[in-house]
Amino acid sequence: MKVWKMNSTSIDLPALQEAANFLKSGELVAFPTETVYGLGGNGLNPEALCKIFATKGRPGDNPLILHISDFSQLHELVSLITPSARLLMERFWPGPLTLVLPKSNKVPYEATADLESVAIRMPSHPIALSLIRQAGLAIAAPSANLSGRPSPTNAQDVIEDLAGKIAGVIDGGSTELGLESTVVDCTGSLPMILRPGSITLEMLEEVVGLVEADPALMDEKEKPKAPGMKYTHYAPQAQMVMLEDLIDVAEMLRYAGESKKKIAFISLIGIIDYSIPKNVIILQRGTEGDIASLAADFYGLLREMDRQKMDEIYILTVSEVGLGVALMNRMKKAASHRYWKAERRD
Repeated sequence: MKVWKMNSTSIDLPALQEAANFLKSGELVAFPTETVYGLGGNGLNPEALCKIFATKGRPGDNPLILHISDFSQLHELVSLITPSARLLMERFWPGPLTLVLPKSNKVPYEATADLESVAIRMPSHPIALSLIRQAGLAIAAPSANLSGRPSPTNAQDVIEDLAGKIAGVIDGGSTELGLESTVVDCTGSLPMILRPGSITLEMLEEVVGLVEADPALMDEKEKPKAPGMKYTHYAPQAQMVMLEDLIDVAEMLRYAGESKKKIAFISLIGIIDYSIPKNVIILQRGTEGDIASLAADFYGLLREMDRQKMDEIYILTVSEVGLGVALMNRMKKAASHRYWKAERRD
C-alpha cells in the first residue's frame, strides 16, 4: 500500500498523477477531503464500484457519492438539475454539500444501489479537486474506513482499517471539518435533508426557502429515506453512552469510582468541580458553545480511545441547533442511541 505525503499548499503533482493512474486502472485510492478521508474509485466503472463495497464491507443498498471537480461533469451524471439544486450548487460548491438528483444512463446502478437518483458532491479540498482533475473521472468516494467504524480524519486512520486492501492513500494531514457532508435530496417538490452536516438547515433555507428534513433524523423509529442511514455507523469498539446534563455526569463519575473499568469522558465543558477517579480520562474539546471543535475531533477521539483500549466512553450531548444537529446525529449512531438515564447503573 503506497502512501503519498503532501499538503494543500504544495501538492506533489507526480505523486498525484501516480494515484490518479491507479484510479483510472480500476484500483482504489484514499484521499483527504474537507470532511473526512474518502475511499476513491472510478465512479463509472462497475468493477471499481463493487471493489469499494467489498473493501469496506459496505451494505449493497447504501448508495455512493460521486465527487466531481467541475460543473461541466454534471451533464454526464444527471438527467436533470432542479432549480433548487442549481441555487445550492452556486452557493455551496465546492464544499461539504451532497445533492441527490435524477441519474443519467451513464451512471451504473452499482453507484446508486439500484436507485434512479445519484448523489453528487464537489469537494473544496485542494488535493481532492486536483486528484479528480488529474484522473479525469467522477470519483465515487465513501469514507475510507471499514463500515461501522468511526470515519477517518487522517491517513493513519485509513491505514489502520485498509492497509493491504487498497492501492494507496494520499496523506494530506488532518481534515478540517471532521463530519461527513450534508446530503440533500433535490428530486422532490421540496429539498429534503437526508443527512445533516456542516451546511445546516438554516444555511440551506437562506438560499432556497423552505427545506424539509427526513423525519427519521429526529425519530429513530421512523424509516430513513436514505437507505444507508438505517445502518449502524461511526461506532467505537468500546461501549458509548450519552450524558444529557451535569447530574448525569456526577452519577457517571460516582459509578466510575466504584468500577475497575477504563473509562473516557468527552465534553465541551470542564468539570473541575468534580473529583475524578483515577480510571477516568477526561477529554475536553473546545469550550461551551464551540461545537465545531468537538465535531472536528469527534471521530479522532473515538479512534484514540479504541487505541487506548477503553472499556466505556461517555460523552456529554450538545444542543441540536445548527451544527449541533449533525454532531448529535453522529453521536447517537456511535452510541447506538444509548443514554445514561436509560442505562443508569444503581
